[in-house]
Amino acid sequence: MVDFKQLHTELLKQLSQNHFSINEITSKKLVEYVLLLHKWNQIHNLTSIRDPFQMLSKHIIDSLAVSPYLQGPNILDVGTGAGLPGLPLALTHPQYRFALLDSNGKKTRFLTHVIQTLMIANVDIIPLRVEKYHPKNCFNSIVSRAFSQLNEFLDKTRHLCCENGIFLAMKGQYPAEEIAAIDADFKLLDTKDLQIAGLDQKRHLLIIDLSN
Repeated sequence: MVDFKQLHTELLKQLSQNHFSINEITSKKLVEYVLLLHKWNQIHNLTSIRDPFQMLSKHIIDSLAVSPYLQGPNILDVGTGAGLPGLPLALTHPQYRFALLDSNGKKTRFLTHVIQTLMIANVDIIPLRVEKYHPKNCFNSIVSRAFSQLNEFLDKTRHLCCENGIFLAMKGQYPAEEIAAIDADFKLLDTKDLQIAGLDQKRHLLIIDLSN
């Protein structure tokens, strides 16, 4: 049995180490999300991370590292899986509207359960492949940490990006070859070396837009 109080204390510690300021209601909801993920993961294999304490750094803090670079009000998380990074970002940015897209039925059922259980009002679950998704509105930020190839992410989501919108691609090691292969329609605006206390892994964020 995972102790809520211990998990919450550890989350508060990691939030402080990474200079995130989050109110108590939100931090407790983040812990409740981790506990739900841990519970469902034992049956449905939603993530390879089994230890809920490791989920704090590798899932929650890692997701929140994107926060300073979001453009709202409409944000799309493509290939969200178990809700990463979109769900932690939605909890900490209630002023924005988030669409979490994934074609995997067990993962979208889990996400639907989470938003109902935690009463998260600013999230829509989209159970589709991205090429089949054609909403009325465009998105100011399109984020993903699931796509293995940068060009695939950009090509499959370009129809969803607003004019002056941005693509936020979360990567591990600096993907020099993928960046060199970006289609001429896209422009790399910036690369952020994400320094995450408590996470002993290389993390990079690529900020890209459609060239005018």
